[in-house]
Amino acid sequence: MPEGTLCNKKTINTVEELKALLGDKGGKLYYQEMKSLEVDQAALWATLQKTCKSRTRTWLDICARCGNCAESCFLYLVNNRVPEQSPAYKIQSTLGEMIRRKGKVDTEFMLRAMEVAWSQCTCCNRCAMYCPHGIDTGVMMGYTRGLLYSQGFVPWELKIGAGMHRIYRAQMDVTTEDWVETCEWMAEEAQEEWPGLEIPIDKENADLMYTLNAREPKHYPNDVAEAAILFHLAGENWTVPSEGWEQTALAMFAGDWAACKMQVEHVYAAIERLKPKRVTGTECGHAHRATAIEGPYWAGRPDGKPPVPYLHYVEWLHEALTTGKIKIDETKKIKKPVTYQDSCNYIRNYGLAEKAREILSYLCEDVREMTPNKEHNYCCGGGGGFNGIGLYRPQRNRALLTKRDQILATGVDMVISPCHNCWDAIRDLEEEYQIGISWSFLKPLVIEMAIVPEHLKPKDEEEEEGGEE
Repeated sequence: MPEGTLCNKKTINTVEELKALLGDKGGKLYYQEMKSLEVDQAALWATLQKTCKSRTRTWLDICARCGNCAESCFLYLVNNRVPEQSPAYKIQSTLGEMIRRKGKVDTEFMLRAMEVAWSQCTCCNRCAMYCPHGIDTGVMMGYTRGLLYSQGFVPWELKIGAGMHRIYRAQMDVTTEDWVETCEWMAEEAQEEWPGLEIPIDKENADLMYTLNAREPKHYPNDVAEAAILFHLAGENWTVPSEGWEQTALAMFAGDWAACKMQVEHVYAAIERLKPKRVTGTECGHAHRATAIEGPYWAGRPDGKPPVPYLHYVEWLHEALTTGKIKIDETKKIKKPVTYQDSCNYIRNYGLAEKAREILSYLCEDVREMTPNKEHNYCCGGGGGFNGIGLYRPQRNRALLTKRDQILATGVDMVISPCHNCWDAIRDLEEEYQIGISWSFLKPLVIEMAIVPEHLKPKDEEEEEGGEE
């Protein structure tokens, strides 16, 4: 069967197509059809010839099979160090074989390659730090995912996620109306405690534009309010766009590069329309990678940069604390020991380790580092889309063991991480292994400890009555 009803080589471009896929609970029919999906070998080889450039081919050729990448990979470590879990083996047995066979691979091969690409690698890029030749298997595995996606071999949830981006320009079905209503609702809810607070929508020439993860307005609207409170506290002249507010890219996890381009161009269009001086995004690692690191190249920007400076939330918060825009009540600092989870995407790909630690010095009295940490830290176990793929949940749960053991070794019972995927993985880690930990983003902690200036505090009834007289 060359094409299935649900599992095929087509992208999801209509609401009807998306609903049909969503209606196949757990992807039961989708995966059944995949077992008979034929590989278009000519198209695969043509794509490889066109897109697999000299850098990737050189990496494949010069790999010395030295084993350094194996010991650097947390999935190799939690899977009994079997050779098949070595990054070198994983990429040579998938992308390497596609090239050596000139695209002449069959369905069975592609099913196995899909499993490797999405359940044996999170594209965390840690292996590249230890390769004597500088080979980045994470980059190559991301490329391999794109090849698999083009042939229809992609996990059900990520085919849905890429479709969401194509239709809604968001990883979830949050419409412009939904988003604007959420902003209005959260501003109204917060105003009783924070008089004068607003969530300005489509304000032109603001100093700062804010972008988010669609999960926040969809499932965690308090996150939207918390961001607004901190901008209010800091006295920021800020705005959110009515369109172009979503900065994540499940399409990046899926390997749907055309959808990645659409998504980031939607954000950049909002920047061009509203003309803010800078942009900052929410506490999410891959979202920042998709808009500020990879995004400029997807959008074809020759300088490799977004239209204006694009800060990760760690950068904005670091600036707010170190410049005194937000002041912390020392008596409210966290007394119990905590540890910090570095997100792969803003540590190895953006270098925010030290700024993150400076933030912690304002908030915590006893920070105990995981071993290893900073740019050497291990992936949480949920990155690269691993969190959301039901087919590979057993492998994902096993992948959490490295992070579990790192946390246990610190002796803490609280983990802080400004990243949605890390937050999810640590939440699921606790549910799976019950080690007695709590976890948090930065926003709620800062709000709890911030010194509120008198002019921002709510007035009691007597003061209001006196003012009216």
